[in-house]
Amino acid sequence: MAKKSKIIIAFLAVILIAVGAFTFYNKNSSQADDTKTITLGTIGSDVKIWNYIASLPETKKEGLTIKVKSFTDGVSLNQATADGTIDVNAFQSYAYLAAYNQSHKSAKLETLGTTYLEPMGIYSSKYKKVSDIPDGATIAIANNPANASRGLQLLAQAGLITLKSNFNSLSGPNDIKSNPHHFKFKEIDDTTGPVVVKDNSIAAALIGNTIALEGHLNVLKDSIYHEKVDQSTKANVNILASAAKSDNKAEYKKLVTLYHRSDVQSYIKKTFAGTKVEVNQPVSYLTK
Repeated sequence: MAKKSKIIIAFLAVILIAVGAFTFYNKNSSQADDTKTITLGTIGSDVKIWNYIASLPETKKEGLTIKVKSFTDGVSLNQATADGTIDVNAFQSYAYLAAYNQSHKSAKLETLGTTYLEPMGIYSSKYKKVSDIPDGATIAIANNPANASRGLQLLAQAGLITLKSNFNSLSGPNDIKSNPHHFKFKEIDDTTGPVVVKDNSIAAALIGNTIALEGHLNVLKDSIYHEKVDQSTKANVNILASAAKSDNKAEYKKLVTLYHRSDVQSYIKKTFAGTKVEVNQPVSYLTK
C-alpha cells in the first residue's frame, strides 16, 4: 500500500512539473507574441544611433524589437516606407518629406515626431570666409529640390544672395532675386559633396551634415558658415516618418520617446561631436 502511495505521489509530482513548465512556456510565448518588430530604414551615421537604441533594455521594456536597415538613397527609402517594406524611416528633414510628398501624392508619408537638426554648412578648400569667395565663382548645390532650396537659403543668410518673396522649400536657382556676386551654380549629387569641395573648379559646396560626417567633416569646425538652430530653420529639422496609411502609429511613436531619452542624447552628442542638435518638439511646431 505504501509502495502504491509513493507511486501516486511521484506521478502527481510529474504532472505538477509538466503543468508548471507548460504555464511558463505559454507565459513567455505570450510575452514574445506581444513584442512588436519595427523595421526602421536609415542612412549613413544614423545607422549607429538606431542600432544603439535597438540594443537598449528600455526598448524591450516598451515591447519593441527594432530591425535597422541601411540605405544609401533617400528616394528609394521613402518608396520602401510608402509600400510597407520599411515601417519607419529616420533620415530626412521635414522639408525633404514635403518635397517627396509633393511628387508622390498617391503614396504619401507622415511625420511621427522630430529628432534633431543637423546644420547644413558652406565648405571650401580654398577660402576661409564667405566674404573671400570671388565674384563669378562656382558654388555646388544639391540636385534635389529640398536640399537645393535649403542651400540657397543658407547662402542668403550668409548675405551672398537674396531670394524672391515667394521662395519656398521646393524653390531653386530660378527663384534667386539678386546675385550681386554673379555666382554660378553647379548641381551635384549631394552625397558627393565632400569630394566635390576639393575640385579646383568649385569655390564652395553646400553640404548637409549627415554627408559631411561621412566625409570626415565637422560642420561646427570645418565649414566657413553654417545654419543656426532657430525658427527660420524649422523646416530643416529631421523627423521620423511612416506611411500615411499605416495602422501602427501608436507603436511607431514609441521610437520618438526612445530617441529623446537622456542616455541616448548623451551617446549622440559624444559620438557626433555635437553636430546633431536635439529638437524635441511636437509635430505642430513644424507647421506653425
